[in-house]
Amino acid sequence: MKDSHNLGVVGCAHPDRESWARPGDTLDLRLWLRLLTCSRLVENRMRSLMRTQFDTTLPRFDLMAQLADAPRGLKMSELSRRMMVTNGNITGIADQLERDSLVERVKVDSDRRSCLIRLTAKGRQSFRTMSNAYQNRVGETFRQMPSERQQLLFELLEELKASGLADQAPPDGANSPLRN
Repeated sequence: MKDSHNLGVVGCAHPDRESWARPGDTLDLRLWLRLLTCSRLVENRMRSLMRTQFDTTLPRFDLMAQLADAPRGLKMSELSRRMMVTNGNITGIADQLERDSLVERVKVDSDRRSCLIRLTAKGRQSFRTMSNAYQNRVGETFRQMPSERQQLLFELLEELKASGLADQAPPDGANSPLRN
């Protein structure tokens, strides 16, 4: 449902990426703009949730999600690869989480220059609380779409991912913030 000149998605009071499409643009460009718009709209909902309910950021939550499945911890380089951001970004986020006692750095015996980042008990509890709220918000976001349509969309996006994007993506599950 799109007003192609001003509002992008009908009912939104601000232009979105999809509104950049012009008459005559190719279907693949219009599809990309729609995917980008939907992704940003959902991401903005999740950012708002993290900010308003937990006074944190989505990147901090994402890093904690990676660590939730790695009780022994992960190296900074592995976190960087999984989250598809620079080592510097990971260092900054880890520093913030460490100041809040949500993660700790653990030396690696075999490599004095390396350390692992892992959740503290406080971090695990905090993540569980945030993760439950996150999953509920995702559910609210997609609840308006019947489950059959969700499954179809999931399958279509899997085709897109498999068609050439997979070589650039992290391993399955490596970028999922939905772990408890």
